[in-house]
Amino acid sequence: MKELQIKSSLDGTLQPSLYYHPQTDAAVPLVVGLHTWSYDRFNQRDTYLPLCYRFGCALLLPEFRGPNLASNPSRLNACGSRLARQDIIDAIHYVCRETQIDKRNIFLLGCSGGGQAALLTAEDAPEIFRAVDVWCPVINLAAWYRHLVATDQHYYHDMDACLGGTPEACPEEYASRSPASYFAKLKNLAVSIHHGRHDTLVPYSHSADFVAKLEAVGNGHVYFDVFDGEHEQFPSHSFEWFARLGGWLDAAVRITG
Repeated sequence: MKELQIKSSLDGTLQPSLYYHPQTDAAVPLVVGLHTWSYDRFNQRDTYLPLCYRFGCALLLPEFRGPNLASNPSRLNACGSRLARQDIIDAIHYVCRETQIDKRNIFLLGCSGGGQAALLTAEDAPEIFRAVDVWCPVINLAAWYRHLVATDQHYYHDMDACLGGTPEACPEEYASRSPASYFAKLKNLAVSIHHGRHDTLVPYSHSADFVAKLEAVGNGHVYFDVFDGEHEQFPSHSFEWFARLGGWLDAAVRITG
């Protein structure tokens, strides 16, 4: 993969992404993989890149202002901010201009905090994407904050730092960075949500509530999978779904993992 420095269309800063394109002159599908809550653009490289080799697609791993941690100097611009979401969109536009991408087949993939960012980005620009696939996503930051406090899990300290305080002190910040606030914008997009039944970090009920809202606004392309697991993802299933939707591999292809 190579490192890209892409100018933000909002604040003019250069923001890093990792990028891989197969050695072909043909336009290829693009998977945009988003890092998890506590990590950066390198987080999913070793997981997603071998699958891109196998499925013949390009891979874009944006930084989108880095981890959602108190230790991140850019923390106020991380955690699903408008700047972070635009970084992802800017990176997609850049690689579509500079390389051969099949613009009919651009897919978003994320787990946990990456699922939050994927849903927010898809809500901002649903016209870009063929589908979005998320695992154990953070849906409603205020509800998740309360769960973390009740179960004494440290991530709420990071939300305090990234959003400027508690949900009571900063309700607009929590709402503006929560996919639950914009669900109606996904009405016409294929959305696949997977959540572990035994996830104690982000309860699967958060995803169930979100799916119910999508169905209520008429999204007939939503798939909800409650699997017998915890806070985890199985990205091979995501890539298979992308390939079947895009039609660039035979529908009979099956992989495990």
